[in-house]
Amino acid sequence: MDTQNKPRERLSSRLGFILLSAGCAIGCGNVWKFPWLTGKNGGGGFVLIYILCLILLGLPVMVMEFALGRAAQASPVKMYQALEKPRQKWHYHGYLALFGNVCLMAFYGVVTGWMFYYFLKFLTGQSNSLSFVGMITAPSINVIFLAVTIVLSFGVLCFKLQGGLERVTKIIMVLLLLLMLVLAVHSATLAGAGDGLKFYLIPDFSKINGSVIAAAMQQAFFTLSLGIGSMAIFGSYIGKERTLLSESVYIVSLDTFVALMAGFIIFPACFTYNVEVTAGPSLLFDTMASVFNNMSGGRLWGTLFFLFMVFAALSTALAVYENILACVREITGWGRIKGSIICAVVMFLVGLTTALGFSVLHFEPFAKGSSWLDFWDFLVSTNLLPLGSLCFALFCCNPFGWGWDKFAAEANTGAGLKIRPFMKPLFRFIVPAVVLFLYIYGLVTFAWK
Repeated sequence: MDTQNKPRERLSSRLGFILLSAGCAIGCGNVWKFPWLTGKNGGGGFVLIYILCLILLGLPVMVMEFALGRAAQASPVKMYQALEKPRQKWHYHGYLALFGNVCLMAFYGVVTGWMFYYFLKFLTGQSNSLSFVGMITAPSINVIFLAVTIVLSFGVLCFKLQGGLERVTKIIMVLLLLLMLVLAVHSATLAGAGDGLKFYLIPDFSKINGSVIAAAMQQAFFTLSLGIGSMAIFGSYIGKERTLLSESVYIVSLDTFVALMAGFIIFPACFTYNVEVTAGPSLLFDTMASVFNNMSGGRLWGTLFFLFMVFAALSTALAVYENILACVREITGWGRIKGSIICAVVMFLVGLTTALGFSVLHFEPFAKGSSWLDFWDFLVSTNLLPLGSLCFALFCCNPFGWGWDKFAAEANTGAGLKIRPFMKPLFRFIVPAVVLFLYIYGLVTFAWK
């Protein structure tokens, strides 16, 4: 079936678009990566820089991505061809964006599987035997739960956009927000809540340096899924009733709220039970499992916490897999079911690198102890997200690309907040200059060995 001759699928409502886009942004980046990066980078100072990066860099780039997708009515691999001038080569970035989504899910699908595993262990009362190292070094656990993530995700994507992805994401996001509020209220009652929130919310400016700022920028792009076309695809699924700045403000606000609430949940628990906040990627797993195993009613709270994590991770997995599927369908003309099956098989095989990377597929690309997960994350977070964001900014705001006037006209179509002329220097000059500088700084200071 040739998808090129069919009307483009549409989301049924504005709420569906906001929750779906927010679901793509909200995920492991908010509730797994953000807390341990905050702990590693000194607490409140990192949080402050992160929020500034979201507002000054993330929000403009999100508007650009949505504008490109809505104007082109195409996925990232095809949208540049619809907007670029003859003989220009911007469309190469579209294929790089598809590669970036594949790289992201090469490890994200495995991390989502980890959330499923911990949730089931708490649900069945087997949490005392949990070990993060034990889990990641067990090939069977990683492969099985990677398969669960992929089968569940592409099973949903086999259905039409409104009946499958939009409907499921609405349910997941509502449950996620309810669970998060319950857990945050509970954490506020813990004995160490005051100390934990002081570390989390009060900046220590002596701990802010170039590396912290670069890490905050990378995290801002990672948590919003910017730079690899993940937002552009959802822009292509909506109408022109609302301005894109208005919609982006809602999505960034919702994404930031969830990230901040994850810290409200985790840091009071860490300070209550004397857990090291600099534990790194294992913070969410070993640390929180230990906390729940030693608190009254811990099985219930642990089950709810990791169910929250499952919803957060799965919302992003569904959205990014949809982006990959949409790109592949536009290239090949396949229908949803055929495309979903083939993409599922390919993504499972790619994900095996991370799933087996801590056991039978040892690979140390950087410093001692690094792995396939670090390799894929380096490609995505350190390179493809900032470079992709730079491409969007240059293309949207300059005459050698799409051009500021066309971009602003598209972004301002509809009711809501408008991009004003005084914002042009931010979009055209400040965003690309800051992104390029911090990208280079991140490479120079990266822990290669």
